[in-house]
Amino acid sequence: MEGRWKGILALLAILTGLTASGSSYRILEGPKNVTVLEGSEARFNCTVSQGWRLIMWALNDTVVLSLTPTEPIITNNHFTSASYEVEGNFVSEMIIHDVQLNDTGRIKCSLQNSAQDGSAFLSVEVLGTLHIPTGSLVVTEAEPCNVTCHAVGWIPLPDITWQVHVPVSQSSYFSFPGPEDHQSAVSILSLTPQGNGTLTCVATAKGLHAYKSDTVNLTVIAPPLGNIDKPGTSLPTWAIILLAVSFSLLLILIIVLIIIFCCCCVSRREEKESGYQSEIR
Repeated sequence: MEGRWKGILALLAILTGLTASGSSYRILEGPKNVTVLEGSEARFNCTVSQGWRLIMWALNDTVVLSLTPTEPIITNNHFTSASYEVEGNFVSEMIIHDVQLNDTGRIKCSLQNSAQDGSAFLSVEVLGTLHIPTGSLVVTEAEPCNVTCHAVGWIPLPDITWQVHVPVSQSSYFSFPGPEDHQSAVSILSLTPQGNGTLTCVATAKGLHAYKSDTVNLTVIAPPLGNIDKPGTSLPTWAIILLAVSFSLLLILIIVLIIIFCCCCVSRREEKESGYQSEIR
């Protein structure tokens, strides 16, 4: 606390001693917009011409770091400074350590006794968790199934995609925000598997290349034989054709047998009648 008050007093003393003679220097290039992950560092550069007396860095209109030609005035170790020269111009770099979500906002670099400033925006993203509730899946071959993936605690909500390393006849997915939590999202993959493999759910932060993934093993088993008799179970086309041909051949065979049987009966009857007539004679 004592060091902080000393820094504030030093800054007040410098501001008191400065005059309005700073019109000969100016900001040549202000800071750029930055997007970082929570817990990482954020860096902003401000390039000014020589002759400056005081550079001030502000976060959401609150001065958090000041810099004189001799030394920086640091009142909070969350904000530190680095500096170097480029082509004869002075570059001030403000470093925000262990960035938190509440650091999101407008960053401004300004000069004492100058109406000019440079501003940028700091965006902070939070990587949450990602998981497929089922550790492994056992499904029936050629039967449609769904796989669900949950992303929790993401700011903003991520883009969710699927990597399907399974032979399938069809697959599609759709994602939507969680019904009870604005920081969560759900993605459902629908597929008709034809063999074993893996399914990977991938969540990617919108403004960064950071991502998380979760993989589940998929095992496909043959359908039970009893499924053929179940209502609503459809047979493949080749099976239907084979059954139709079999029934047709069976019907033809039955008709042929009936004809042969009838012919035999008629022949036996004629033989009996012929024998009876011979006996009468």
